[in-house]
Amino acid sequence: MLYTAAMPQAAAEQRMLRLSIVVTVIVSAFGVVFGLLSGSLSIMFDGVFAAIDAAMSGLALFVSRLVGSERVNRRFQFGYWHIEPMVLAFNGGTLMLLCFYAFLNAVDSFLAGGRQLDFDWAIAYAVIVCVVCFGMFFYEVRANRRIGSDFVRLDAQSWLMSAAITSALLVAFAIAWSLAGTAWSRLTPYIDPVVLALLTLVLVFVPIRTVRKALQEILLITPPDLDAHVRRVMDGVIADYGFSTYTSYVAKVGRAQFIEIHIAVPTGMRLDNVATVDAIRREIAEAIGDEGPHRWLTIDFTADPRWL
Repeated sequence: MLYTAAMPQAAAEQRMLRLSIVVTVIVSAFGVVFGLLSGSLSIMFDGVFAAIDAAMSGLALFVSRLVGSERVNRRFQFGYWHIEPMVLAFNGGTLMLLCFYAFLNAVDSFLAGGRQLDFDWAIAYAVIVCVVCFGMFFYEVRANRRIGSDFVRLDAQSWLMSAAITSALLVAFAIAWSLAGTAWSRLTPYIDPVVLALLTLVLVFVPIRTVRKALQEILLITPPDLDAHVRRVMDGVIADYGFSTYTSYVAKVGRAQFIEIHIAVPTGMRLDNVATVDAIRREIAEAIGDEGPHRWLTIDFTADPRWL
């Protein structure tokens, strides 16, 4: 198998994650300070969410460097790809727990009569952070069309979640501010916990999808599309060369694809030399596609069905 340490995609992924970490730390500090100034649980949640997201991005950056390195040793002979879905599952699980905790805080605040807010500070915070979060989301989505990284995709989702949270806060704060001095002003203390509860209920489904996908890779559940593609290729090879049959096994772990194919050669069929066998392997490899440092492809030939 071939490894390369200086892949442009890996370098771009790491640059994007570093930028995200820096911006996230700034947003987190911003949220904590403005949350204290305004007295808003929602803004505090936004700040804490950003702090946890920064830690998750730092972990993703470490794993990205590890996966893209050449540091393969006798203990990790297949590389470090298996760490990638583990980190994604941990990241998504942490975000799910954060949403659950924020929801409980929102319910508790609502039952306690809500919270009085300083809406000037709250609205100023929401406007600034909305611009930053949406800007980072669109920037990462555009960049990831070229990079194709699950880590950057998850990070972009986190920025979208933050942007959605802050946008809802802005709308809620603006409505509450407009109600001040009217007959509906008694409802303004409930704006903060209600918005926080609704946001957590909606946004928890984003990390659930990430955790589900990561668990499928951790458990080596066969990707149906990849399995069907390999089978189509091999059905054609068997028909063209007159081989008896074959077995194939595929798995996807992080960005790595593992494909193992065993071909049964009929008794009496002659494969003249290694060059002939290698040519067939090359034909199969090119038909499967996606050749690169993240694909592990094994193809063997046997006349003994017990080896299938």
